[in-house]
Amino acid sequence: MAMYTNIERTDMVLIYGEARGNAEEARRIYMERFPQRLAPAAGTFIKNVQHLRDHGTFKPQTQDRGRVRTRRILDVEPQILHTVEAEPGISTRRLAVRHGISQFIAWRTLKEQGLHPYHVQKVQGLQPGDPARRQVFCRWLLHKAEEQPNFVNNLLTTDEAGFTRDGVFNMHNTHVWADENPHAIWEHRFQRKFHVNVWAGLVGGRLIGPHVLPPRLNGVRYLHFLENVLVDLLDDIPLDVRQNVWFLQDGAPPHNAREVRDWLDHNYNQRWIGRGGPVLWPARSPDLNPCDFYLWGHLKQLVYATPVDSVEELVDRIENATQTIRQNPAVLSRVQESLIRRARACLDNKGLHFEQFL
Repeated sequence: MAMYTNIERTDMVLIYGEARGNAEEARRIYMERFPQRLAPAAGTFIKNVQHLRDHGTFKPQTQDRGRVRTRRILDVEPQILHTVEAEPGISTRRLAVRHGISQFIAWRTLKEQGLHPYHVQKVQGLQPGDPARRQVFCRWLLHKAEEQPNFVNNLLTTDEAGFTRDGVFNMHNTHVWADENPHAIWEHRFQRKFHVNVWAGLVGGRLIGPHVLPPRLNGVRYLHFLENVLVDLLDDIPLDVRQNVWFLQDGAPPHNAREVRDWLDHNYNQRWIGRGGPVLWPARSPDLNPCDFYLWGHLKQLVYATPVDSVEELVDRIENATQTIRQNPAVLSRVQESLIRRARACLDNKGLHFEQFL
């Protein structure tokens, strides 16, 4: 359990209770609620609860062997802490080299001072003026949700994402279990490359799409998609939802074409959000679009579980992965409903990045 912070362990215990002692259900809720965190195994929830019952604390129970610090260690500890205060991202290896100690002593000193190595999140860079626009949008969203309690589930959030042959590969999280070293490899940077541009949307607990768009999207091609494809994709949506749906798109150049905005004005009766729309979408805000903060990451994890050899296989995997995600509409509904919590968090942080506080 040492890899989790006390806050993360507390959330696990609370969610385990919320799931009525069902560890698998607790894991599912936890992953949906905290998609940016390390996903714990189901057994971790049980171990956390049992450890708390047995010891009344998350702190590991270790035997005090009466370790004696040498004078040199006592002298260097304040220097270590001063270095970490000045450079909070420094590694224990660099600390050890700088102060002429072992990496273990550096790590132990930090641990004894209650310091933990928290992960740094990668976020979209903001420009001057962005926080104010994000606050305007979040206030509008919360006001609409107060007027219409089911508003976020009538919000058709859309986006496009690129899928390539190389995919996403994280060396730190990838391994192979075997009784002997199989010397496994992962090929990348192929000479023959391919790329697929995919559109998808979320509304009312439903995943709309996917639809493969032209590789180079422009206003004319995007309008063709809206006029000839989107209508068919929405056929399965209940009439009462379609009549009240709000269309959300980001500010990508094809979305801002004059003919696209005219089409949206006519077909959505001013009920659309985007660049140049009746409600302005705040630029550089993937943390407020469920497609960005949930769908694409989850989808790519499924698609890139193993290497992809052809564009046809890539498209098939995208279709199969979306079908897997589509089978759990309750999760999709909760993802959309989390927009309310995110909007409040954004306002609490004055329009700046907020996901690290969720």
